[in-house]
Amino acid sequence: MARYNTYGYPGLIDMPSAVSRPDAELAITSSHFQNQTRNTLTFQITPRLSGSFRYAQLYDIRPNPGGAVAPYRFDRSFSLHYRLMDEEGWQPAVAVGLNDFLGTGLYSSEYVVATKTLAPGLRLTGGMGWGRLATHGGFQNPLSIIGDSFKNRPPRTSGMGGEVEWSNWFRGDAALFGGVEWQATDNLSFALEYSSDAYPNEDGSAFNRRSPVNFGVAYRFNPSITLGVNYLYGSELGFQLTLATNPKHPGGVAGYDRGAMPVLPRKNAAQLGWSVESVGLPTVEARVAQVLANNGLRLHGIRAEGDTLRVEVENERFANSAQVIGRTARALTNAVPAGVESFTIVPVENGLAGAAVTLRRTDLEELEFDYDNSWRSYARAQIVSDAGPLNPVAGRYPRFEWDLKPYLSPSLFDPDSPLRADLGAELSAVFQPAQGLVFKGSLRKKVIGNLDASTRASTSVLPHVRSDFNIYEREGDPAVTELVGAYYFKPGANLYGRVTAGYLEPMYGGISTELLWQPLDSRFALGAELNYVRQRDFDQMFGFRDYDVATGHVSAYWDFGNGFTTQVDVGRYLAKDWGTTFSIDREFRNGWRIGVFATLTDVSFDDFGEGSFDKGLRLTIPINFISGQPTTEQYSTVIRPVTRDGGARLNVSGRLYETVRRTQKTALRDGWGRFWK
Repeated sequence: MARYNTYGYPGLIDMPSAVSRPDAELAITSSHFQNQTRNTLTFQITPRLSGSFRYAQLYDIRPNPGGAVAPYRFDRSFSLHYRLMDEEGWQPAVAVGLNDFLGTGLYSSEYVVATKTLAPGLRLTGGMGWGRLATHGGFQNPLSIIGDSFKNRPPRTSGMGGEVEWSNWFRGDAALFGGVEWQATDNLSFALEYSSDAYPNEDGSAFNRRSPVNFGVAYRFNPSITLGVNYLYGSELGFQLTLATNPKHPGGVAGYDRGAMPVLPRKNAAQLGWSVESVGLPTVEARVAQVLANNGLRLHGIRAEGDTLRVEVENERFANSAQVIGRTARALTNAVPAGVESFTIVPVENGLAGAAVTLRRTDLEELEFDYDNSWRSYARAQIVSDAGPLNPVAGRYPRFEWDLKPYLSPSLFDPDSPLRADLGAELSAVFQPAQGLVFKGSLRKKVIGNLDASTRASTSVLPHVRSDFNIYEREGDPAVTELVGAYYFKPGANLYGRVTAGYLEPMYGGISTELLWQPLDSRFALGAELNYVRQRDFDQMFGFRDYDVATGHVSAYWDFGNGFTTQVDVGRYLAKDWGTTFSIDREFRNGWRIGVFATLTDVSFDDFGEGSFDKGLRLTIPINFISGQPTTEQYSTVIRPVTRDGGARLNVSGRLYETVRRTQKTALRDGWGRFWK
């Protein structure tokens, strides 16, 4: 098993190795030794590629080697690690990596590394580094045989971070590093390495580097927790803690969901004469509503069409739409007359119909215990996009619901305090007077926290559309974070529409309109959004400030399959800048979602300020991973290295793509493995 090094990516102690962590593993590594702490979030994006975001707290640091010592510095950096070759026979695993290619350059380096298993539990690693990984034992770059441009490493041209300076990569002197790992037991491992990092920014100020040799021991308490102790550079004792989970195979608490109802088979031919007409639709409706409620589902509409019963169902319990279809189908076998041979099940979200799935009752009876029942049931299902007009049952509208629950609002990477957070209570309510029409709002009251402690003033030369966020946090207690009315509708085949008006988010109010084209059996979708908004008062109640803007985007969505989706947005942002946002996400069938995004606009890097352009990570965790209770609720957060005004976009809840895609054929197909769950 690959270790995480002190920089939080696969490696020995300080140096990299060529092995990878399990696909989809998400880990937080915190390492500390004299005057420096590194906190790193690493995601194994694919079986070969991992990405890391690092936040380091450094004291007595020289921003420039040989220069003046600064009392402290908070430094953000990104790393990529890609395994080029697998270990096979005598061939070692080989990987290439980039460190700090989007930061300030303090850790800027590149490497090529190989790792070979010599015996069970014993691995040897050797590699060559450039940049910071060539500051000890350096020699002329072997790549200089390609061209003289590889002999020298140009200095960085920007100190703001965020710029990719390709001209530095694999330039300048190179140096060798290496080491050995021994897995003594299933849980205990040792590592010895020779480091090519001379710590030019820290040595002699932060600590006294006496030797290039490091020694480390790590103990894995369980697959999620590993603690390490390192003796570094002949002078320092360091500690390291890694917390890991895998969204692909999450180890959350045990689920408390009751099992699905079994299929109730029809016992004899005489039962086939028992029809909806003979029993009466009101009686069938009451039975269906009850069995669906027992499964955490809500009956939206019902209609009998010969020997087919059409059921519209709303889901507030299961993250997987195919599971909703499967549970509904099995519940229907327990509630409807035996003369009904087919079920057409239509998932409904915010008054919008998803794909209509027709299942034969005979197939359900035949396949329930079949060894390949998931694939066979999907192959026999008929899935169409035109579900026809919805037919709400009496009493479905109007409906009012409210909830009181805790909230957590974190603020990360403030240069004055890397971690702040508020914890409080949130009162929310939803009123649906008619199909497709939703009124909702939320009110927050802080109980404890320190977000209001931030006093850093924005230095942005752009309109302060986001950079005054700390003032909103300080003055908004209590705060109306959302108070809107939204109307969802279908203007045509494969078309979906939304109009939302009110206090759209904590910082902006106004009107937001959206149109989405989403074919049933296509992984491609196209949308357009147009908004006119005004900035809200800092207290987040009902007043407005004097800044308004028309903003909007044309968006293209592509589902690559295997959980990967990408989105490209082109348009106008809140600071009246024009540009494009690129994003890619990996989503897992259990609801976990991890992604990255970057926005480039006509705002120059200098005008944008620190960070050069907007970028970050986003993470969605299903609440059922924590609670064990089935629910569609999620916790989502965006991790930005710095919050600035360029490339800022409006935050509107209930956007169409996320509303619609869960009930389309592609999502049903990808999640059909949970049809019988």
